Amino acid sequence: MILENRHIALVEDDEIMGGSIAQRLELEGAHVIWMKTKTVALGAIRTPHKKFDAVVCDIKLPDGTGEDLYMALCDHSVPPPFLFVTGHGGVDQAVRLIHAGAADYLTKPFNMDQFLARLSGMISADQSEIGNSPFGVSRQAIELQAALIRASSNDRPVLIKGNRGTGKGLAARSIHDLADSIGGSFLSIDFSRLSPSEQVNILFNDTAERPALTHAAANGTLYLSMISHATDTVQQMIFEWLSSKPATKLVCGITPDLTSAQAHYGLRLDLLQRLSAVEIFIPPLANRPDDILWLMRRFYDGFNARRVVKLKGLSARCEEAAVSYPWPGNGRELRSKMERAVSQAQGEILFPLDLFPDAQNHNLATRPLSSVRDDAERAAILAALEQTDHHILEAAKLLSVSRTTLWEKMKKLGIKSEH
Repeated sequence: MILENRHIALVEDDEIMGGSIAQRLELEGAHVIWMKTKTVALGAIRTPHKKFDAVVCDIKLPDGTGEDLYMALCDHSVPPPFLFVTGHGGVDQAVRLIHAGAADYLTKPFNMDQFLARLSGMISADQSEIGNSPFGVSRQAIELQAALIRASSNDRPVLIKGNRGTGKGLAARSIHDLADSIGGSFLSIDFSRLSPSEQVNILFNDTAERPALTHAAANGTLYLSMISHATDTVQQMIFEWLSSKPATKLVCGITPDLTSAQAHYGLRLDLLQRLSAVEIFIPPLANRPDDILWLMRRFYDGFNARRVVKLKGLSARCEEAAVSYPWPGNGRELRSKMERAVSQAQGEILFPLDLFPDAQNHNLATRPLSSVRDDAERAAILAALEQTDHHILEAAKLLSVSRTTLWEKMKKLGIKSEH
């Protein structure tokens, strides 16, 4: 039973639909509390006898909407993950709720197996933490948060891979914060900023002013950013330190160069094999349009709060421009552009040229759809190839396409295989 001992809130006023869903959930082992109005559901979910693992909620209710319920809960706490069910006419509303942080939605009529798969996927890990993912609301962001939770539950080293600006340091910090057993400090070092002698001294040599990071991080987490910039000598010392089984959670970050033929990402093979016990890949932001909008709104709220005269909002065209932009600098670039746009905006609403002031002669919001689609497919294919070490068949499986289709798309987009 895939939902055994799960506590599910069902908010549905239709007797037939509600009865069918409740019966199937109970057959799968769930404990179901069925409510038929927004008012009853608000009180039950806000102050439950036992915390709900998920909420299945209809958009249309007799005394309001599912959106009203969700937003009311968000005003006072972090709600359980919501799976909204809606008719075709409520899809725009459901998508808006996804952007606001809801977990997922399904349109009626839906296949019950599909419904169960969506629901069980939402609560497959600790959803109180998954719902708080700092990376966004997309399925990829949720899966990434679940991977971070799993990585935090053991003492094995972790290798985080992702392009510049995707948030590898944030992911490392999340692993530290999520771990119940880690009571020490979170310490980090960026090898790309240090000379060979500094790398050795800071990591391994105690001084009168400070202990070595490998000693200071005892019972805590040590994050090694850009570890591929560590010298061969330092990499060997890290391998030997790991072999001594230190009481430290080691997390390493690398930025793979997909255009380089350098083997093992610039790491010693023995060290790479030791670090690869747990690998986490952060997808490019351009491949996660829902997260672009979610992050954009979070940055807007934060930076707008600093203004003396507050802005009134983001224009739809500004959001469209952001989604169509490739974001080579990922989340770091988005944050920087939003900070500048909000602080320097002249009007009451943000428009595309506030976000992209250097694009006076380019209308980013009206890029051809074919160009937007090509950029998205290129990012998805490169990410899949990276995750599968450029094995075409495995990448095709990850992308749910045939090997032939993937070859054709790679040829069209100018992507070369290393195998």
